[in-house]
Amino acid sequence: MNKERPPEPLDFFIWTVEDVGLWLEQINLGSYRQIFRENGVNGEYLEGMSMFTTEQILRFIRRCHMKWGDFITLCKELRRIKVACLKGDQKVRRPWWAPPCLSVVFVKAAKRNRHARVVSLKLEP
Repeated sequence: MNKERPPEPLDFFIWTVEDVGLWLEQINLGSYRQIFRENGVNGEYLEGMSMFTTEQILRFIRRCHMKWGDFITLCKELRRIKVACLKGDQKVRRPWWAPPCLSVVFVKAAKRNRHARVVSLKLEP
């Protein structure tokens, strides 16, 4: 992804560790950028966080030295992105790792499977 431009929210499940760092800066959690990088937190990891058990959440918070309020902010921002994906508010793009010749194929498949990418989303208030 382009280092100058923040990552696209719809693409969060294919974000690199650097993309996650840029996003942390955007949501005012930039102080965790280095520790997330050291722990290899990428988009796929963020997507899986909604399936974490209580023990896994506590382990993540300890490993990243996060405050509870910051963890809640992180979860709220992830939920906001997932809701935008469900609503179709985000533009679908080809992932950085896919060859340009597959752009059209990927975008069509992503639009068809948009809901499948966020199936783990819990919509309770």
